[in-house]
Amino acid sequence: MNRTKISPGDHHVVTIPGSKSITHRALIAGGLATGKTVLKNDLKCEDTHHTAHVLEAIGVKMKRNGDQLLMEGIGENTGGQTWEKALYLGNSGTSFRLLLPVLAVAKGIFLVTGTPRMRERPMGPLVDALRRLGADVSCVNHNGCPPIRIASDGIPGGAVSLPGDASSQFLSALLLSGPYAKKDVDITVKGTLVSKPYVDVTIDVMAAFGVRVEREGYSRFSVSAGQRYEPRDYTVQGDASSASYFWAAAAITGKTVTTRNIYPQGKQGDIRLLEVFEAMGCVVNRESDRVSVSGGPLKGIDVDMGAMPDMVPTLAAVALFAKGKTTIRNVGHLRFKESDRLNAVTEEWRKLGARMEEFEDSLVVHGGEKLCGAMVDPHDDHRLAMSLAVVGLKVPGVRIQNPACVNKSFPQFWDLWK
Repeated sequence: MNRTKISPGDHHVVTIPGSKSITHRALIAGGLATGKTVLKNDLKCEDTHHTAHVLEAIGVKMKRNGDQLLMEGIGENTGGQTWEKALYLGNSGTSFRLLLPVLAVAKGIFLVTGTPRMRERPMGPLVDALRRLGADVSCVNHNGCPPIRIASDGIPGGAVSLPGDASSQFLSALLLSGPYAKKDVDITVKGTLVSKPYVDVTIDVMAAFGVRVEREGYSRFSVSAGQRYEPRDYTVQGDASSASYFWAAAAITGKTVTTRNIYPQGKQGDIRLLEVFEAMGCVVNRESDRVSVSGGPLKGIDVDMGAMPDMVPTLAAVALFAKGKTTIRNVGHLRFKESDRLNAVTEEWRKLGARMEEFEDSLVVHGGEKLCGAMVDPHDDHRLAMSLAVVGLKVPGVRIQNPACVNKSFPQFWDLWK
């Protein structure tokens, strides 16, 4: 653990809300369990609202009690009633992917759609995998994208393969629904899996609710049929992705920020952004339930961000103030997020005077350029808006259109930022 002397005036402390990734997965596990689950510190945002809404639509009961969400799961009744519903999931790609197999487990006909951007986001590999497992799932427009129609009476199960270079959420989706298939689900990943830590988060949440996944590294996974999620009291850890903007604030201002409710030894992959910031020149203090970052002279680095793509805009913001260039590699899958993040970051950073190079699966940010304020467009992408807020700490006159887009993952952001 690194230590640095901190003057009181330069030290800021913020408590980070619950993890979005963990909340999605815990909602699904609790919703499919038989009996009462209590989620504590679950994240309340647009994306998790969409997941909760769909679960309620297939019979899960939910009631808010302060900072706790009380759930009555449907368990064995997943096929107990025939549903016929149209479901809208906004621009929540996580909700869409994780819930498609859950809806396939339920009995009924569902039409699942979302925003215009969601209708451009690829779902083909997951739809194809579900069809090979015996589910009746199809893309309405035959283009591999939403809307998606499900006419299901459960998932028969079996063996299936998935491409590793598209989205780890396809794998997480099949794992989460796997226990409720009629026979074992065996999944082979073709090629190198992107965003591996998110699969670890999925398996960790499943284990917490009593379901075991057999695995061979990141290449093969198996879920035995007949397992069932068990109801429990579950506390959601703080979101490392949300904490990243406060770490970035420390990095570029030279001050210290402590983020509470962050567990360095947890499964969230974005905690590794701390190692990237250390390589750039920051000092990081790690404790059991919090992390402190102190900024200093920053230098550019060359880094593979394939395992934590959501952190690319955060890193690209900090890289503007580092000496030399920062090369961000292996992030082609960012083109299919809430925005085409590689193109959007390049376009908006250039408005501020940044020198950027954009490639098919990488970005180069040249630090030390003279930057100026401008009106910038986050492309309705929460992570761009929060990363541009970081830039605004050092560059006067940065004005962000549609700042409310942060509600997708972090509704409290602007209050905590102030």
